[in-house]
Formats: sequence, structure tokens, C-alpha cells
Amino acid sequence: MALKVRIEDVAAAAGVSMKTVSRVLNREPNVREDTRVRVQSAVDKLKYTPSLSARSLAGNKSYLIALLYNNPSANYLMEIMGGVLEACELEQYSMMNCPLEIEFAGCEYSAGCEADPSSMMNCPLIIDERKLIAGFESLVARSQPDGVVLTPPITDSPALLKRLAELEIPYASISPKQQSRVGVDMNETRAAADMVDHLVSLGHRRIAHIVGHPAHGASGWRLTGYRQGLEKAGLRFDSELVVPGEFSFESGVLAAEKLFSLRKRPTAVFAANDDMAAGVIRVALEHKLRVPEDVSVCGFDDTPMSRYIFPALTTVHQPAHDMGRLATLELLASIRTPASGRMLHIPYTLKIRRSTGPAPKK
Repeated sequence: MALKVRIEDVAAAAGVSMKTVSRVLNREPNVREDTRVRVQSAVDKLKYTPSLSARSLAGNKSYLIALLYNNPSANYLMEIMGGVLEACELEQYSMMNCPLEIEFAGCEYSAGCEADPSSMMNCPLIIDERKLIAGFESLVARSQPDGVVLTPPITDSPALLKRLAELEIPYASISPKQQSRVGVDMNETRAAADMVDHLVSLGHRRIAHIVGHPAHGASGWRLTGYRQGLEKAGLRFDSELVVPGEFSFESGVLAAEKLFSLRKRPTAVFAANDDMAAGVIRVALEHKLRVPEDVSVCGFDDTPMSRYIFPALTTVHQPAHDMGRLATLELLASIRTPASGRMLHIPYTLKIRRSTGPAPKK
């Protein structure tokens, strides 16, 4: 019966016009609160679900939000997607996932970066964004989204941001390098410094870091935090202990192999995300190193995987689900009222679990 409920039925039950019901459902302003409550009560009681196609025809909108991404961490993306979907369902929008290609035409890890991966943050990447823009324009022509949510590193594409402005498509940015008008971010540098401080408090002095993909702002922020943490503790920065990664499990495995083959291996490894940290734990076990008795391992993001692996991973809790949800809600607010929508700064927390412990005694 719920499928047969019409907007006329809701209007009759609430004692208002169909136009008022439509305004309430579309979260339009200038509706009295008691009227809004009465209409929503009727919607809930009758289990009314508005037709997206009918809304689109009536309002010249698609009621569709597109999530644009190009990210090697499936765990991070699933959290973001869940948050975007939650916000869309709350506001009676649809969501579509849109992977876009980015090609790096220039140096990603040069010989110099291999010698000192910390320098790669200052090495300009030559990015061929033609495929990215072609994919985006195909999406717009095909689906006509009302707005888009941008995730790293796509959120920092100058060509895409320029095209969005030209097409006058609202967007929200998640963790952009440059300040955005609408979206969410977090102080990742301070979070990384706090993680190093945690390791130092456990007696670790030889702390390694696996850097993320150089196209992501997060990689630079977390590397800077790592260096700040060392400086605060009076520890010398050692480029031998900093190795490149790509935010993937496989890159964490390769990085750990390098670190554990050093003549004097680290007693702690801070990976720039949980996927790479999981790779470190795997290699540690293959080298018959106990975690955390022989080597402590920590990550960043607090994806579900960090709680499921053994030992459970010490990590920085980045509320990716909430970031996706809040960015989308701010985007929808800016769609309804162009002057609204905010850039939100959200807090982080350290999740101390069993993968970190006191530094081994000499």
C-alpha cells in the first residue's frame, strides 16, 4: 500500500496544500515549524516516498549527487560513501559513485625521492587531467547531477575546479589542500604529531614513517606532523627511516621490507594510513617480529580494518563516514540556498590499541 500513497494523500492527512508538502520535502525555507512537523508526521505515518522522476520534472532538478573519487584505499572510500549515502537518503536525494582517472605524466618517485622520500612533497607532479575532465563531462551529460562531492586527490584538481565553476555546478570538498568554501577537513598535521608523541612516550626513539601518495594533501600533512613530532621530542630526522608508499596495502608491504632490511631497523613504524600499516604487520610477522614486543605499528584513518586485524591497530581516528555525511549536507544546503554551505573543521582522536607498546630493551 505504501507504494500507492500519493502526495495528495499526504496533503490531505496534514491539512495543507500539495505545494506545501513539496516545499517541506524539498527542505525549502519559509515554512512554519508546526506545519513542517505536521507534514513530516503525515509522511512518516503513510510511509510516503516521493518519486524522484516526478520531483525532477517539477523542479528542473535531478535530485542526484555524484561522489567523485580516485583513491587506492577501498576502506577509506567505503566510509566516505556510506556517509554521503546517509545524507542523501536523509534529504531524499540519490547518490552515484563516479570513479575518475588521473594520469601522472611526470615524475612520481624519482631517484632523488627514493633517496629522500620526504623531498617528494616538494617535487611538482605533472598531472595529465584530460581523462579526468573527459570522464567528468561525460557524467554531466549523462546524469546532470545537482552537485558533486570531491575526495582527495580529485578535490585538488585545478582543471576540474575550473570546469565546475564554468558549468556552475555546486561542490563540496573533502580534505582539500586549498581552502574551499564548502566541505570538511581535519588537522592531520597535528594528529600525526600526536601519534609520534605517543610512540615517544612509550620509549621509542627510532621511529619510521611510510609516506602516502604524493598527489594527496594528506601525505604532506602527515609527513610534516611526523617531523614536528620528532622535533618536539628532540629526535633527529633520519631520511633512511622515511620510505614512500601509495596508501595501498601492497605499498605498505614493500615499504616494510625496506625498513626491516636496514642494518638497524626501527622499533616503531608509523604508516600514513591503515592499509599500509596492515602491510607492515604482515611483513613483521613474516620476519618473525612480534607486534608490539619487537616493533610497534600504527596507522591513520581508523577504518574498520584497523579493528579487525590482529593485533588491533593503533591509529588516528579520522571520522571519514561523518566527513562524507557532513560534506554532503553542506553541499545540499548550498544547492537550496547558494549563499549557504560551510567549510567544517572536525576533530580527531587517537585510538590506542594493541599494536603499539613499550620500546624493546636493548
